Amino acid sequence: MDLSNLSPAEGSVQNGNFRRGRGHGSGNGKTAGKGHKGQKARSGATRVGFEGGQMPLYRRLPKRGFKNRNRLEIVAINLGELERFEDGAEVTIDALLEQGVIRHARDGVKILGNGELTKKLNVKVSAYSASAKARIEELGGKAEVI
Repeated sequence: MDLSNLSPAEGSVQNGNFRRGRGHGSGNGKTAGKGHKGQKARSGATRVGFEGGQMPLYRRLPKRGFKNRNRLEIVAINLGELERFEDGAEVTIDALLEQGVIRHARDGVKILGNGELTKKLNVKVSAYSASAKARIEELGGKAEVI
């Protein structure tokens, strides 16, 4: 046995949730770990962000912009990304996830017209740009909105 094998006796280690202010014998009596006097030693601690009467930081900084709580997170991918699918394949959101083209599709997927596409594909996603839809249909494929 050496120092690296030692561990505390069963039940001797207390968690931080033990009772404070129960006398000197408890090891945490009298001031109950709060020290002597001062605001933090007293009951009724200040609220979060209170800076002693100074104008708090969250009120000193300018508020800018607008956060729309109803916005949709639509993933945009270019036509060139669809080139990895085989000719005549059906491209769905699940297929895009499986191929690693997208990581997630929370509110939908939109196909944009950038890149080259040379294969006939049956694409079923949430939205298309006009140029992407035209290019898919020009090659004999289908661009369906789900």
